[in-house]
Amino acid sequence: MIFADFIEAHSILLWATFALAFVLGAVANKTNFCTMGAVSDWVNMGDFGRMRGWLLAIAVAMLGVALLENIGLVDAGSAFPPYRGSQLIWAENILGGLLFGIGMTLGSGCGNKTLVRIGGGNLKSVLVLAIIGVIAYYMTNPFPDSDQTLFGLLFYDWIRPLAISTENGQDLGSLLNAENALGTRLVLGLLIGAAILVFVFKCADFRKNRDQIVGGLLVGLIVLGGWYISSNLKVDVDGEAYSLVSYYDEWDMLSDDEEGKPAQGRPLSPQSFTFINPMGQTFGYVTGGLERALLTFGIMALIGVIAGSFLWSLVTRSLRLEWFSSVKDFVTHVVGATLMGFGGVLALGCTIGQGITGVSTLAVGSFLALISIIFGSAITMKVQYYKLVYEEEASFVKALVAGLADMKLLPKALRSLDAV
Repeated sequence: MIFADFIEAHSILLWATFALAFVLGAVANKTNFCTMGAVSDWVNMGDFGRMRGWLLAIAVAMLGVALLENIGLVDAGSAFPPYRGSQLIWAENILGGLLFGIGMTLGSGCGNKTLVRIGGGNLKSVLVLAIIGVIAYYMTNPFPDSDQTLFGLLFYDWIRPLAISTENGQDLGSLLNAENALGTRLVLGLLIGAAILVFVFKCADFRKNRDQIVGGLLVGLIVLGGWYISSNLKVDVDGEAYSLVSYYDEWDMLSDDEEGKPAQGRPLSPQSFTFINPMGQTFGYVTGGLERALLTFGIMALIGVIAGSFLWSLVTRSLRLEWFSSVKDFVTHVVGATLMGFGGVLALGCTIGQGITGVSTLAVGSFLALISIIFGSAITMKVQYYKLVYEEEASFVKALVAGLADMKLLPKALRSLDAV
C-alpha cells in the first residue's frame, strides 16, 4: 500500500487500527473472550474451553505471521516493542509476567478485558485504566523536570544486568538456525501452530462451542491484521517507497515542513495489538493536549476496543453501570492495577501483547512472559479460593503452600490445608 504523502499513509494506519480494534472490542464482548476468565475456568472448574479459544487465537496469529513474513508481507523483526530484540530480558519477562498475572486477577481482567469492561459500563475499570496509564507512562517517560523514569529508579540497575545478549535475536528461528532464521521460523511457526490447532479441536465440546471458536479465530485474525497493516504502509518519494518509520527518520530531507509529523518515530514501526504501553501513551496524549502528533497505533487500538464493546453493549442492551461494592473491593482493584502497570511494562506486554502478538513472532521472551502471566494468575486464584473456604484458618502462607501443592510444585506433605 503506497501513498503519495505521509499524512495520508499515517491516517490510514490510525483509522485501520481503530477499525480492527473496534471489531476486537465487539467480538471480545460478544463471545466473552477473556484470558483471565480462561485461567479461572481452568483453575477453579477444570474447564479448558476458553483456554482453547485463547490458544486458537495464538495459533491463527502464529501461522499467519510465519506465512506472511516468509513472503515479505509482515516485518516482525523491526517490531515495536522489539519482541525479537538481541537482548533476552528473561528476568523482566518472568517478573513482569508474574506481577501482571497477579494484578489482572485482583483487577478483574487483563488490559484488553479492562477496555471491554469500560465499554460495557464498568466504572471500576476506568480507575484501573487510569492507574495503569500513569504507571506505564512514567515507567518509560521521565518525571516532569527530571531525567528519571520509574523503570530507572526501581528496576534498571539490578534487573537489566541479568539480560542475556544474543547475537542475532532471541526468537526461536534465530537461536536455532541464525543462517536461515526466516526459513526456520516458517517451519517452526507452521509446526507449532498446527500442533496447537490439533490440540484445540481435539475436544468435542470445544468444536460445538461457536462463541469460543469465533472468538479465538477472529482475535487471531485481528492480531494478524495489525501486523499486516503496520508492515505494509509506504510513502512514495520520487519513485522510492519509504516505510513510515524510515520516512520519519529522514523527515528533514523528505518534507518541506513539520506539518503532520508525529511526536515519535518508534510507534510507527510494524506492530500489532498490546494494551499496557498504549495506556501509558493515552495518558501522555491526554496530558499533552490531545494533539494529533501524539496519536499512535496503540492509542487508536485502545479507543477502538472501548468503542466496539460499547456499541455491542448498546445493541444487546447489556450496558450496566458498575461501581465498587466495598472499600476492600476498591483497594483490591487499585493494587491489581498497580501490579499490571509495572508488570505489563516489565514483561513488554499483556495477555494479548505478549500472549498472542509476541508469541506469534516466536520470541523466547514472549513465551516466558506468557507462562509467567498464566502462573501468576493461577496461583493468585488458588490463594483466594483457599482463603475464602477456610477463612481465618487459612493464612496467606498456608493458602500459598496449598495452591502450589495443588499445582504439583510442592510436595503434598507440606500442606496444612486439605485440598478443595
